[in-house]
Amino acid sequence: MRILILCTGNSCRSQMAEGFLKTLDDRFEVVSAGTEPSGTIHPLATKVMKEAGIDISDGYPKNVSEFLEEKFDYVITVCDSAKESCPVFTGQVKHRIHIGFDDPAEVKGSEKYILSEFRRVRDEINKEFVKFFTKVI
Repeated sequence: MRILILCTGNSCRSQMAEGFLKTLDDRFEVVSAGTEPSGTIHPLATKVMKEAGIDISDGYPKNVSEFLEEKFDYVITVCDSAKESCPVFTGQVKHRIHIGFDDPAEVKGSEKYILSEFRRVRDEINKEFVKFFTKVI
């Protein structure tokens, strides 16, 4: 099963979702991309995923344009902005779904609070993608 996780910056939510899905079933081919990719994965996304036992440090933000002609079983948007600006895929896409999450990179406050929000969003992503996994398997 081929899955594309799509976000705006491809630096937090989509990278975490990709990490979780890859651990659920090694038969899944999972990639993530952004409509406006940032330069690097957010360091707190890497940190909180490492706390969950998943290393995403070798990932990097990719532009969705790299994947527009490919076939996917699912294209899943994880932020409202990417949902609204989701490009037209010339390759075959069987299912397009949206599973939205808050953007922890936009949170303001103390370092402790920001880290807690990254953890909260990480845990929500894990929960929702486990639900997705159980539905498609």
